[in-house]
Amino acid sequence: MKNIIEKLKKYASETIVAEAKAVSALPGIVDDRFAEAVSVLAEAKGRIVVSGVGKSAIIARKMVATLISTGTGAVFLHSADAVHGDMGMIAPDDVVLFISKSGNTEEIRRLFPFVKKMGNTVVSIVSGRNSFLATRSDYVIPVPVEHEAGPANLAPTTSTTLHMVVCDAIAMALSRLREFAPEDFGRIHPGGTLGKRLYMRVEDVLDRTNKPWVTEDEAIKNVIITISSHRLGATVVLGPAGDLKGIITDGDVRRMVEKGKDINTLRARDIMSSSPKTIDMGALAVDALRMMEDNKITSVVALDGGEYAGLIHIHDIMREGIQ
Repeated sequence: MKNIIEKLKKYASETIVAEAKAVSALPGIVDDRFAEAVSVLAEAKGRIVVSGVGKSAIIARKMVATLISTGTGAVFLHSADAVHGDMGMIAPDDVVLFISKSGNTEEIRRLFPFVKKMGNTVVSIVSGRNSFLATRSDYVIPVPVEHEAGPANLAPTTSTTLHMVVCDAIAMALSRLREFAPEDFGRIHPGGTLGKRLYMRVEDVLDRTNKPWVTEDEAIKNVIITISSHRLGATVVLGPAGDLKGIITDGDVRRMVEKGKDINTLRARDIMSSSPKTIDMGALAVDALRMMEDNKITSVVALDGGEYAGLIHIHDIMREGIQ
């Protein structure tokens, strides 16, 4: 068993080292030709149609996902499906980006003439320098692959890693050229963590049905019952007109007991904090979270037009994945 473990460690390490070495040489391909090819993608009036077959199709799909999520219009077109009806996905102003290791696959050979006949500009990411694709594309980004990571030089390993890295480099270059900001990313990913941080507001996470409050004259016994029943660790104290007077937390109750005060004679006003932290319903939920963290508290009073709307708890915010 020990012998097997040592072999597995050796084989895995060799693969990682081989691929890391190949990736470390990639900056050498970023020359004027590379920049010219990427500038064509940047200036496309239409979308970037990314196409490939086999492992390259998987990379092409990922490339499209990355482009779309960083502000560049793109669509995936499988090279094999294109000649069976999917050519209609390509519009006149689109730039077609082929991804291929060999550049000589049958599917690309069949598709390429139709793309050129339509008049679309073709950019290719290809490893075969003298291949069909490399010698016929308008712009070529050559990705040299000396050897796959496997001992037999068969399974696509180093080549797919290199092509993926080049695709990421292109996508990030386009994104930065367009000055794609975190706010733009959040707009495109409203359900993601960043999107929620940028757009989710207090009103979106506040449970208005769970709204604990007591009067200033409320007996401490009832204050404890209110805090316990609402499970927010606190209750707001309101005046006769519904105006905010203070807040009582379970910590306030514990401190009262520790000091040995008579629970039967005290009222809510005697143990409440008269300056509770408040936040408007329209404020960002992440701002409420920061307020809690800065003040080492777990709840903030939410106000709607100056009126008490409820208690927003730290768990309400973290439940949405906002951190």
